[in-house]
Amino acid sequence: MAKESMKARERKRERLVEKYADKRAALKAEGKWEELQKLPKNSSRVRLHNRCVITGRPRGYMRQFGLSRVTFREMANQGLIPGVRKASW
Repeated sequence: MAKESMKARERKRERLVEKYADKRAALKAEGKWEELQKLPKNSSRVRLHNRCVITGRPRGYMRQFGLSRVTFREMANQGLIPGVRKASW
């Protein structure tokens, strides 16, 4: 389980990216690199990191489900994810 401060920091970055997305795109198109550098660092999309929705775990993230591999396996075994079952052949 990730610390609440780490989850909060990531949510803050997401808000900043949304807030400055249009402005960043416009400055990039015009080639105004000096003004682009004056924007907050965390407003860059590159600084975002995928995290599990439930636990906040940063590694082993599965994009299709928005979960970490550990949480995914637990939920799949309990039958909480529709259409997913354990393979057996």
